[in-house]
Amino acid sequence: MLKKQEKYSIIEICPIRNVVSRFGNKWALLLILILSENKSTRYNQLAKLIPDISSKMLAGTLRALEADGLVKRTVYPEVPMRVEYELTPVGHSLVPLIKQLTEWAQQHMKGIVKHRHDFEMSNSNAQA
Repeated sequence: MLKKQEKYSIIEICPIRNVVSRFGNKWALLLILILSENKSTRYNQLAKLIPDISSKMLAGTLRALEADGLVKRTVYPEVPMRVEYELTPVGHSLVPLIKQLTEWAQQHMKGIVKHRHDFEMSNSNAQA
């Protein structure tokens, strides 16, 4: 039996750090939501739906989600080649949780922003 501190210190065996760390990227949850709304979606369409994401970040995030089994990538043998992305059943199972988190964020955003501001102001006053 692992000690409590060891249980959470090794990312490979800690489910929270191992799985949830993939969503630390600000684009992963947004891509999952977009794919849930748009079903099968081409890369360029995703880039248009998220205009402030770089091509490198979009490709990397899609690759990570595919590696985790949340997104399926389908390549069609056409000229020019067509590639589409869609959520897997595991990816779809995550959507209700993301929507709950989104609702929570919308309900609490003003208060959180106010607390951040107050915290920064109290820290800047303490340093002065």
